[in-house]
Amino acid sequence: MVAGTAAIRGGLSPPRPSHPQGETGFFLGTSGTTRSPIALPILGIGALAAGVLAMLLGAIPLSPGAVFAALHDANAPDAAIVRELRLPRVLLAFGVGGALAVAGASLQALLRNPLAEPWLLGLSGGASLGAVLAVVIGLPLGWSVAACATVGALAAMALVYRISVVAGRRLDPRILLLAGVVVGAFTAAITSALLVIADPFTFHSATVWLFGGFGRSSWDMLWHFVAVAALPLALLWWLSRSLDLLALGDDSAATLGVDVEGTRRLIIVATSVLTAATVAAAGVIGFVGLVVPHALRSIVGPLHRSLLPAVFIAGGAFTVLADMVARTVLRPAELPVGVVTALIGVPVFAVLLRRSLR
Repeated sequence: MVAGTAAIRGGLSPPRPSHPQGETGFFLGTSGTTRSPIALPILGIGALAAGVLAMLLGAIPLSPGAVFAALHDANAPDAAIVRELRLPRVLLAFGVGGALAVAGASLQALLRNPLAEPWLLGLSGGASLGAVLAVVIGLPLGWSVAACATVGALAAMALVYRISVVAGRRLDPRILLLAGVVVGAFTAAITSALLVIADPFTFHSATVWLFGGFGRSSWDMLWHFVAVAALPLALLWWLSRSLDLLALGDDSAATLGVDVEGTRRLIIVATSVLTAATVAAAGVIGFVGLVVPHALRSIVGPLHRSLLPAVFIAGGAFTVLADMVARTVLRPAELPVGVVTALIGVPVFAVLLRRSLR
């Protein structure tokens, strides 16, 4: 216990807790004290480069000079494309990807499992059910869809919590994972039923939403997303030390002064609202919250005060690049961004998992 306290205060990585194998999975991919002090500046430069590249490429490729002119002159020939279409789309993709990565990193610490991601706890399923319900009944896009997605995510998390209470293991990580899988399957079944009874136009709109994408991006949608996501992002960063201690195990965290159940509730609510914000803005996009934290933890280190900003930047850059690929590979048609992230995320995660097991 003294070693755990010294590790947190001294900036070292948390020691491996003496838990069953299912709970030590969180430390897969964590290479001790390995970290780079220049990681954040490098990630920032990479994210800026990804944003510039995404502004240049699309259904209509633009030159750097045309983009620069459009940003500085509202009367430039390509100003409408750059200012009203690509810039809000790039910013929204960056915010959504960063939020998904932060939610994934937080849930991985909470459950001490590197495979944890919003969909695994039923959060994405609940949020997508709420969003699809709003689309099916004809609510306007914007705050109404965001509100329905938030209610859906919170309801799904409440159901997961209720199942864990009935099982007699309140907020036990393993029970939460199992309950999340059950709730995710349940919400998927209801979503499918809603799509069956929807008219063809609504069916197409909802299906595109479920696959994830930024084709509906606008400045209004960007502001809606920022308004919903800002508070949970700030809350999770404020709880970064508690996330470090929870990764040591419940007993260690409680001994070091953490209100384990209260902190878990805060983290679950914050990640639920964050997931709902991403689903309301772009639909369901998978693997960002799974792959990015797993890759960055070995570079930045496991301490969340530095890990969360790093995964936010890396997740945002990854999603911007995935959206760029989705817009260009079959232009003028677009692939769903969720398809691109899955095609990239699955082999990358397989390589990372194999490396960490070695």
